[in-house]
Amino acid sequence: MVWLDREFFAYPTTRIPRFLPDRPSECEATPRVAAWPWQCHARLSQAEDQTPRQVAGPSRPRAPHLRRGRQPRRPQAHSGQAGRRACRRVQAPAIPRQGAKQTSLHKSGPARIACGVSEPDKSAHALVRRAVTHPDVVERLARWVVGEGELHLDQVAPAAHGFVLATLCEAAADRGHQRIWILRDPARDHDRLCAEMELWGTQAWVLPPLPDPVGDGLPADPEATAERHEILDLVARADRCVMICASDAWTSTAPSPAALQNSKIRLATGSRMDPQEWCASLTEHGYERVPTVAARGQFSVRGGMVDWFGWQATLPLRIEFFDDVIESIREFDLDSQSSVARVASADVLLAEPAADATLADYRRDGDLVISIDNESVAADVFLHSDSRPEAVDIEPLLECIASPVGVFDAGDFVLDEVRRENFFRRLNEWKRDGWEVRMVFSNPGEEERFEELLESRLARDFGLVPMLGELMAGFTIPVLRSAVLSSAELFGRYRTPRATRRGMSRRIQAARAIAAAEEMEDGDLVVHYEYGVARFRGIHDGDDGEELVLEYRDGAILGVPLEQAHLVGRYVGMGGKTPPLNKLGSSAWRNARRAAEKSILDYASTLLRVQAEREHQPGHAHPPDNTWMQEFEHSFHFRETPDQLRAIEETKQDLESPRPMDRLICGDVGFGKTEVAIRAVFKAVTGGKQAAVLVPTTVLAEQHWRTFRERMSDYPLRIELLNRFRTPSETRDVVHGLADGSVDLVIGTHRLVSGDVSFKNLGLVVIDEEQRFGVAHKERFKQLFRQIDVLTLSATPIPRTLYMALMGARDMSTIDTPPPNRMPVTTTVCAYDERVIRDAIRRELARGGQVFFLHNRVRTITGMADRLRELVPEARVVVGHGQMDKDELEDVMHTFVNGNADVLLSTTIIETGIDIPNANTILIDRADRFGLADLYQLRGRVGRTGIQAYAILLLPRDLMTTGDARKRIHAIKEYTALGSGFRIAMRDLEIRGAGSLLGTRQSGHIAQIGFDLYCQLLRQSVDRLKGRGGSTRTPATFRADFLVQTEAAWMRSSEAGKLPAFLPASWLDETTLRIAAYRELSNAAIEKDIDALEASWRDRHGRIPGPAMNLLRLARIKALAGNHGIASVEIQGERLMLQRNGQPILLEGRRFPRLKKESPEGKLAETIELLRMF
Repeated sequence: MVWLDREFFAYPTTRIPRFLPDRPSECEATPRVAAWPWQCHARLSQAEDQTPRQVAGPSRPRAPHLRRGRQPRRPQAHSGQAGRRACRRVQAPAIPRQGAKQTSLHKSGPARIACGVSEPDKSAHALVRRAVTHPDVVERLARWVVGEGELHLDQVAPAAHGFVLATLCEAAADRGHQRIWILRDPARDHDRLCAEMELWGTQAWVLPPLPDPVGDGLPADPEATAERHEILDLVARADRCVMICASDAWTSTAPSPAALQNSKIRLATGSRMDPQEWCASLTEHGYERVPTVAARGQFSVRGGMVDWFGWQATLPLRIEFFDDVIESIREFDLDSQSSVARVASADVLLAEPAADATLADYRRDGDLVISIDNESVAADVFLHSDSRPEAVDIEPLLECIASPVGVFDAGDFVLDEVRRENFFRRLNEWKRDGWEVRMVFSNPGEEERFEELLESRLARDFGLVPMLGELMAGFTIPVLRSAVLSSAELFGRYRTPRATRRGMSRRIQAARAIAAAEEMEDGDLVVHYEYGVARFRGIHDGDDGEELVLEYRDGAILGVPLEQAHLVGRYVGMGGKTPPLNKLGSSAWRNARRAAEKSILDYASTLLRVQAEREHQPGHAHPPDNTWMQEFEHSFHFRETPDQLRAIEETKQDLESPRPMDRLICGDVGFGKTEVAIRAVFKAVTGGKQAAVLVPTTVLAEQHWRTFRERMSDYPLRIELLNRFRTPSETRDVVHGLADGSVDLVIGTHRLVSGDVSFKNLGLVVIDEEQRFGVAHKERFKQLFRQIDVLTLSATPIPRTLYMALMGARDMSTIDTPPPNRMPVTTTVCAYDERVIRDAIRRELARGGQVFFLHNRVRTITGMADRLRELVPEARVVVGHGQMDKDELEDVMHTFVNGNADVLLSTTIIETGIDIPNANTILIDRADRFGLADLYQLRGRVGRTGIQAYAILLLPRDLMTTGDARKRIHAIKEYTALGSGFRIAMRDLEIRGAGSLLGTRQSGHIAQIGFDLYCQLLRQSVDRLKGRGGSTRTPATFRADFLVQTEAAWMRSSEAGKLPAFLPASWLDETTLRIAAYRELSNAAIEKDIDALEASWRDRHGRIPGPAMNLLRLARIKALAGNHGIASVEIQGERLMLQRNGQPILLEGRRFPRLKKESPEGKLAETIELLRMF
């Protein structure tokens, strides 16, 4: 055994791929000097800043003070209110919202020595190369003999792990160790370690923990299984790689490389495969045949097209056959069902390979194994964060010391000023002593803000080197006279980085399924616009084409041509009550519809009147975006989704308008509504106004308070909390600060609308979870904020159809795009079983996570806590509920949020707003006592990162098969897809009703005419009142003497010169698909819609057969005619007969237009061209 303490070796250069953090999209082969790494020593610095948090000093500035033509600079502090007001009056120069200035981390040109920051290195390896080429290191490494035992590195500061591992990988690769395994516990550290190694130029793969279930009723995670198999496949084939995994991975079961390879089937364009045999094989391996693929384990067949989503696949595949030849293979999006990429070939696993080996079987001769803080495994190199007894008297050659600048908590800007001054003083000392200082920023916005802070504090030629990446804390290397610092320590922002894992980067998230009307099945209740409520009896051939068959009272049957499918919608009623069927020919339906239309018109009038009143009220136009706003947006840690960007832009436009804003942001759980509010607040307060955030619960208030403080920690803003947890003296200080204007932002509960609270210059109010406030509070809001900008956030989703109807009557933005790398929560429904509870908790703890256990009965919650401690003795269980003492509850929440507890046993206080990324399992006891939307909200507390989350709904055994509760539970289990909150809202309408959404009176009309028709009429009313017209679209009719519009008639026809125009069952063999296609066709209003529909059909269903193409031509004719006011188009022989307003359209000579083409296809094409000329 060799202990490496002072002896170091150098080796020749080599060329291996490396990752450039400053250009993350490119990889190149770069010469490297590689060496074995050194021993690193971690110790607490005596220079650690111990400045108390509370300091006295002058008043700090209130708003940005920027001079035109220069970078933003923090203004000098002024004493007294006069100085504060002077700063407030000076606004930052406006900059364009689009085309933001390029950040300094990416721009070229001369070094920015004016503010003390030099250009970033061309390579992030500069410091690593300096270390491995240091003369002392080279000399001593040269004396170490290769292969004489284990290598131990003692006292490696945790912050330097990524740096040391990157150096190890370079040196190991130079010695021929092209494959490296890094064993690290717990698993939650893997992504951070991967990100930090990436910062230093080494890319690594993260192997997800084994996803096998540990108890009955707990399913394996298909996403983690898919990713794990892809990683194992890559490792089996790779000649060089760096793999991070848990230390127990060596003994965990896994498919052997041979089993993995033998289980593959290669699909390639041009190869032969019988599609029927392929489908039979899929069925044999447990795949479900469905009309439309929406989840793993499903496939669908449409003519020569097979869609398939494998259990271990990253993306679903669309395989197009021509006879028995694979003509094309495409990956497609589950959401839009559109193809996203064409691939030449794909290796697929039909079934789970047998786990006949362990991960150790993937290790080859020459592989290097590195273990971190674990000597119980067989490894070649051991990294120790602490020192071993036999190494305490060894003086290390090259120390890695924990950062001496101290750690900054996100807090009030003024309280951190002294710490910041100490920080900059230390930087100047390092520069004076000839040190190189590097600063790692999480994003360009932080780097820009840092320039502001140091402009007046550091020498112009300081030469600080910026880097872009993730580093949890800084460290110093005295022998190299180098310091590496993290912006997180300065700004107080700490987050858990998520590595972009292999197989995850291209994953398109699961579909946001919306309850659309085409989802009609035999026996469903439907509503016909003209005839009322009926029962759908399928699709059949009629005399004039395929028809929807509707059954009315007394067995009366109505056949609706598929071209009129837009007049029929699925009935969504109220509270699960089944309405009576209408009687054909009766006036009852007509009267009910007219009464609903009148009431809806009154309702729409009220909405528009309120909107008009706000339009004419005087408001405040906030200034355009300034430089600080740009920097603040750049400091967002994550990439915004398109919906999020649109909501932000719409909110900004409202704020800059002189009329008071009243915008509703409606989005699914965890989709980024809070960030929209944060940016709106920042825009308001930096523009000289005060802002308030109203929330329904004290716990949510504190969560928001921490979030807003963290996001705005590097700006001179005073952010306060006002709720029942504050002491009387703290409350008085906050209330006084709101009145005199010294508080910029206050976050609180209904305490904010108390009579003793007043604002000096309130400009924006954000109301989160408005539906949870009482009626009295809402009325108070209307009185207080009539002339104030109001932004309302709602996590309770509304149905898409209602959103479209209300869109013209209220300013609304929806966010229904899931953030990148988010995965649906795996939902399990089972009877209450302590084994399931125990296994679920242990599974989450095994991967380093935390658990929510919801028990909504305060009287028995203590007994449940004792039982959980008995079931899982190793788990740290804490209890929280609304009846606890405020200080005790606050301590409990802090303990859990900070990771010092494993299980939070609580009531529904966690239902709204609680964001704990490390908690990814929730168990809900007596789930039958919650509404569908409530369950959806509770489930949204987990799964807020890229880690697979689990929701386990526990029911009493006697409720597992009966009751309305079971119906709700199965609904939420069904809607596991991301963004399915809109569909949840539709089901909640059916189960519980819409009284809270629209009011009791409107709910009664919904019960009579159905929700879809209600929304249609509401939209028409809004359009009519706004002068846009509101009648139901009636497309032009088309007749031709050569058309055959049913498949049955075409099969019987033997007459020449006829033209088929229908959707063949051989092409779309599923009835639901044909109904959906006909509805899409009937709703196509313009030619552009038909072009898009044709492209979509071609992509989703393959080659469009002749009859379907003819049907598209008919739709094109009717769309063109309808848009030109032509009500009727008829072809008789060579005559084209057109009618508008009951009058024929004649050419000169008072005759009908004549068609020159003889074939039916030619006549249709000529008719289309003639109509385009109108």
